[in-house]
Amino acid sequence: MVKTILLIVAVITVLGLLLALVLYLVAQKFKVEEDPRIDEVEKAMPGANCGGCGFAGCRAFAEAAVKAPNLDNNYCPVGGNEVMAKVAAILGQEVKAKAPEVAVVRCNGNCEARPRVNDYDGMASCQVKAALYSGDTGCAFGCLGCGDCVDACQFGALSMDPATGLPVGDEEKCTACGACAKACPKHIIEIRPKGPRGMKVFVSCVNKDKGPVARKACANACIGCGICEKTCTHAAIKVDSFLAYIDPALCKLCRECEAVCPTGAIHGLNFPKALDKEAIKARIKARSEGNTPSVAKNKADAPSGASPSEAK
Repeated sequence: MVKTILLIVAVITVLGLLLALVLYLVAQKFKVEEDPRIDEVEKAMPGANCGGCGFAGCRAFAEAAVKAPNLDNNYCPVGGNEVMAKVAAILGQEVKAKAPEVAVVRCNGNCEARPRVNDYDGMASCQVKAALYSGDTGCAFGCLGCGDCVDACQFGALSMDPATGLPVGDEEKCTACGACAKACPKHIIEIRPKGPRGMKVFVSCVNKDKGPVARKACANACIGCGICEKTCTHAAIKVDSFLAYIDPALCKLCRECEAVCPTGAIHGLNFPKALDKEAIKARIKARSEGNTPSVAKNKADAPSGASPSEAK
């Protein structure tokens, strides 16, 4: 009996060793050599694993960056130009510096402008609410107010304003990772260039209904009237599907569109001076009569980084 047990133990031991040897040989034959630079790049990354770069995490970004012929299509928004410079140094490549970006909330339908037409009594989630119906108000495009974007932000850059029912961004904390934009089922959050000294002009609305319908649902909605497009001398504004959009690459921050918008749907942020609508309208009128230089000339005469309206 003892001999039988010992024989079984010996056979199992030998079999285990043989299988281990086979597994080792197979692993050696099919093993994939990993570029050591992947670990170096990963260590240089901020470690947020936010997915803002378009990859599953910092490790996936590092693998893609090492394999790519250049870094033109690889950028870490959290680490920014500083981190990308380190990555480029590790890989022996060059990387173009990008202008800083920030998340912008494109909805100004506060509680006063966009009154409720029904009450939601379900799970506090924008995704769930959007799947069930269009929202608590007559606007089917605006913010749903449950704060999915706030929950998605890993950097504490967003918070819900109880007075307006809308998310509010902190540009100092925002890394432009895009997690909030992906979490919003209504797509009201856009990642835009931060602008010189943080100054930017954008349409704070995504409503594509016709003007009367949009205005009835929200007093602050863009109604697609096209006045801003006609006023802009830089071709920075286009109206499509009854909704205006300002191209940040073409916008000269003159704020003329903001001054003439009849519903206040166009917002200018972080300008050092308050908007003087009357002065700007007078300038537009004078230009139309041929009595004043163009906005482009005003821009050229303005101090670096300042808008034409600030130069006056």
